[in-house]
Amino acid sequence: MVTGATGFVGRHVCAYLHAAGYRVRAAVRAAAALPTDWEQAIVGEIGPDTVWDAALTGVDAVVHLASHSPVAGASAADTAAAYRRVNVAGSELLGRAALSAGVRRLVYLSTIKVNGEATPIDAPFTAETPAQPEDVYGESKWQAEQILRELGASSELEVVILRAPLVYGPGVRANFLALLRLVERSLPVPLGLVHNRRSMLYVNNLADAIRHCLTAPQARGQIYLVSDDMDVSTPELVARLAMQLGCKPRCWPVPVTLLRGVGKLLGKSAAIDRITGSLVVDAAKLREQLHWAPPFTLDEGLRETVQWYLAEHRK
Repeated sequence: MVTGATGFVGRHVCAYLHAAGYRVRAAVRAAAALPTDWEQAIVGEIGPDTVWDAALTGVDAVVHLASHSPVAGASAADTAAAYRRVNVAGSELLGRAALSAGVRRLVYLSTIKVNGEATPIDAPFTAETPAQPEDVYGESKWQAEQILRELGASSELEVVILRAPLVYGPGVRANFLALLRLVERSLPVPLGLVHNRRSMLYVNNLADAIRHCLTAPQARGQIYLVSDDMDVSTPELVARLAMQLGCKPRCWPVPVTLLRGVGKLLGKSAAIDRITGSLVVDAAKLREQLHWAPPFTLDEGLRETVQWYLAEHRK
């Protein structure tokens, strides 16, 4: 059973697991237009009162992808409460329900934000890096991790945690989609003097890592970091996207200190820090323990993403 099955990541994970021979049950809030060879289980909103009994009947493993997404215009207090309700209490209830239903393994998709928001360019986060979330979302995912791991340690439920950086691929939204639009229109981006490194994750590489975590005996109780096979600077990402789009990249040489100053004035410091700073992930533990390697290269992932973008946004 896969939660969050109708989302950007969920649809890819369900399709990938189904193609690999798994019988897939999509847990959804309401009836959805999904492939007919996937089962659907309508569970409503995920939270402390979700009824999981029917959805978990006959299920051997759970992939828990669902989490709360911020709602435009919601107050900070309401957003924090929603994170606690969905990400923390909802995950705890699902874990306990899975245990009661005899589920063997639960793979929980967490976030690299549990470790923090940035790294030095040459000192990546590893699976041994202490947790240090810097916002309420990262904190909620860290709390859910701890609850699920404690549940697994004291029961027969095998819990595996995956922490992911930025995930991209066909259907991506938010900042990555905005960047695609900027590059396609050959609009100048003031990033020519940015010298950083950032890890990313193609959605089907994530799906393949999840597939490994579902079956490997040695994954039980482990936390893994996962990323593509290559880290890139922001200007290099722009250049690679431009190449796939068949246009010329336009990165203007604006000093990073100026970008950060403007970001502070506009209340966009966090966004500027993400664009100009480094966040590097070391997936060595996943590769070594589970003998995993990403089946798709960065350029293959970007090509699939661009092809989807051109098909959907040039109609």
